[in-house]
Parts: sequence; C-alpha cells; structure tokens
Amino acid sequence: MYEKTYDEPMTEGAPLPFELPAWIACAPFEEYLGMRIEEAAAGRAVLTMPFKVKLAQGKGLMHGGALTALADTAVAMAIKSILPEDSHFATVELGLSFHAPVHGGTVRAVARVMERDERTIKGEAEVFDEKGTKVATFHSLFKVKRQ
Repeated sequence: MYEKTYDEPMTEGAPLPFELPAWIACAPFEEYLGMRIEEAAAGRAVLTMPFKVKLAQGKGLMHGGALTALADTAVAMAIKSILPEDSHFATVELGLSFHAPVHGGTVRAVARVMERDERTIKGEAEVFDEKGTKVATFHSLFKVKRQ
C-alpha cells in the first residue's frame, strides 16, 4: 500500500506523505517489515510477520530488531484497541528477553495491556516461532499525550 512512499523524505512540519486506512492499521515501517494485524480488541492484539531475507542478521537468524519491532507494534495495537481514535501515544521504555533463535517461517506476537492510568500504559508481548516455541518476551511503557 505504501511502497511508492518508502523513499520519500520525512520533513518536520510537512504533511505526512501517507494516510493510514484505519485507526488500527499497519504504518509504512510495519508494512515494509511484512507485519499483519490478525486481531486487536479489548486491550489484546496478535500480529504476525514472515521471516524474509531482509529480516536476517549475518548468520541467517531473524534479526533481534525485527522481533523487537513486531512486539512493540503488537503492544501499540493492543493499546489502540482501548484508546479513542486519534489519541497520540508513544513508547518511552522497552525491554526484550530472547529465549530462542528464529530460523524461518512466520513469527507471531501476542500482546496485552497490563496496567493503565490516565497517561501511562504498561504492555507486554510474547513472541512465538512457527512451531509455537516462545522466542522472546517483551515489556514496554507508553505515554499518552495530554489532551
């Protein structure tokens, strides 16, 4: 959907060169990585991402940054499922523990909102390989912009 805009420069203050098709939808970065939103409702989200060569590190395993991006995006979609549309929020802290390497197939992140107050939301995600092995555990803290 966004392929024609991937190389467009982003300029502060300028209009965005893309538009999300819905409140809960992949942005250009997520689309580029191949993420798919399988479900997002009631503070929970499931996203998948196929392991393509562009996501490999030097020894042929899925790059940790790709796994982190998937988990972070999954938590963001879980959060979007409980916030009003057009809310502004961002990751301010994150951590990921690796449990096993990913050699191929499609990975799946299962995320949920853990705690929430007026402006702070804690989330977590577990990432699984195609065989169902837990490959990573992720936790994050998001801040919601004051209205």
